[in-house]
Amino acid sequence: MIKSYGEFWRHILTFNAKANRSQYWWPIILNYFLGGIVVTMIEIALGHPLETIYTWSDLYVNNVGKFVVCIVWIGTWSLKVRRLHDTDHSGWWILMQLVPFIGAIWFFILMILPGVSNSRWSRNQNQL
Repeated sequence: MIKSYGEFWRHILTFNAKANRSQYWWPIILNYFLGGIVVTMIEIALGHPLETIYTWSDLYVNNVGKFVVCIVWIGTWSLKVRRLHDTDHSGWWILMQLVPFIGAIWFFILMILPGVSNSRWSRNQNQL
């Protein structure tokens, strides 16, 4: 779990490798829970929702939060492409998520498929 999460951050801009199921799902799950915990703690400390801006410090916290979300989004994007490579699909299949409802279901199915041993992408992210 910790190893997969460390690899997520080390290979944040790696698009030309593969990621197996555990290397994909652990960072996705951990980012979801850690994000919820951090946002809740910040909102408790501020005393109001993050989107509400009353002072300059609220604006600063809001902008830092947006920056962190952008970094995590880029890392998740590259991780999804690596996971698609493990199932021997092109990274362009990520655009399937843009199709309402059916696209999300189809993409989820692609993420839970087992990896292919003779994939076009030969290296796993932990071999980089």
